[in-house]
Amino acid sequence: MVLVRPVQETDLPAVAAIYDEQVRNGISTFATEPPGVDHWRPRLALTRPGDHVLVAEREGDVVGYVYSGDYRPRPAYGRTRETSIYVAPEARGAGVGRALYDALLPALRADGMRVVVAVIAVPNPGSQALHHACGFRHAGTLHEVGHKFGRWIDTELWELLLA
Repeated sequence: MVLVRPVQETDLPAVAAIYDEQVRNGISTFATEPPGVDHWRPRLALTRPGDHVLVAEREGDVVGYVYSGDYRPRPAYGRTRETSIYVAPEARGAGVGRALYDALLPALRADGMRVVVAVIAVPNPGSQALHHACGFRHAGTLHEVGHKFGRWIDTELWELLLA
């Protein structure tokens, strides 16, 4: 069973570890150096509508997280949020990502958000399937916008209209 709840200070080492695994081994982030726990601390202080950080806990361990924040910094984008979701390798394919979105998306609706945007580095069939299952639709592809592990990587933009 997965429990989804707001992030706490004590969760930050686990959140950092999940992210750092993708920095070192995956393409879900274009970061090339693990940023450490302090990178995550400012997200604890976010209190604006549409800004959330949730963790998924299984048997007392944080096995995934999702956050939503600004899509772009200009005021007219204020009701659009970009999401990022990460699941620990041992928990992938077990419904953790779905549980996180099932908690986040209603919170964004309640906050009055209109659109949610997700950026998926491809290939990533698991993330694409998750976003599709949650109602997102593919909105476009940006070709060769990232370079990691000696190769060029495309990203796909996925959108979900909440209203």
